[in-house]
Amino acid sequence: MPEKKRSSGDSRAGGPTIATSVYDQIRRDIITGALAPGYKLGSTGLRERYKAGISPLREALNRLTAEKLVCFQDQKGFHVAGVGADDLADLIRTRCWIEEIALRESIANGNDDWEDGIVLAYHRLSKVPRSASDTRYQFNPAWEHLHHGFHRAIFANCRSPRLLGYCDLLADQANRYRQLAASISYPHRSEGDEHRALMDAAIARDVEKAVKLHHDHLKKTNGIIVESGLTLPKFQVAI
Repeated sequence: MPEKKRSSGDSRAGGPTIATSVYDQIRRDIITGALAPGYKLGSTGLRERYKAGISPLREALNRLTAEKLVCFQDQKGFHVAGVGADDLADLIRTRCWIEEIALRESIANGNDDWEDGIVLAYHRLSKVPRSASDTRYQFNPAWEHLHHGFHRAIFANCRSPRLLGYCDLLADQANRYRQLAASISYPHRSEGDEHRALMDAAIARDVEKAVKLHHDHLKKTNGIIVESGLTLPKFQVAI
């Protein structure tokens, strides 16, 4: 039988599609600030930058628009979603509301497997440096992946895939602010201590303490940016 042709979006058999690869690259560039808020995502520039065709680029941009990291306007096209003080405050407030529900439900349903998952996730995270550089803050994808895994482990027993999906979406939207805060506070912020305290409270089933520590952890990003005196630019924010 003749070999079945792969679609134009596929890379190697079993590997990610071209669109997924482009999506990952653009998403990382937005989160790390390589593509600044308000940056126009024109097709010509994107094709040159990411060495990809129109179809995978369009698919990647549509996914990023759904995640509120990219905006689309008629006759203006795509651009990187803006950031702002009001957006950050609203984002943190919403994360506190949504993630508190996941945290309370997860603790209420807690069991040995859930505890083991949290401890393992914390252990793996604690072994990886926060920054990819020894001398300054630099985005570290390995740490970011494990950091997401740690928080995911704490919420894992909430028994609601939709709720976990909302938590993931909000965390994605907060990543740019987190990177900004990290660049300001590194290496003085003790995120490892914050994670350890949150882990201990969750495992001890101390719900109120865990909720407070979780809220404080999220609000720390806003506090770092405000205390730095940095004024966030006023760009359009995706809604």
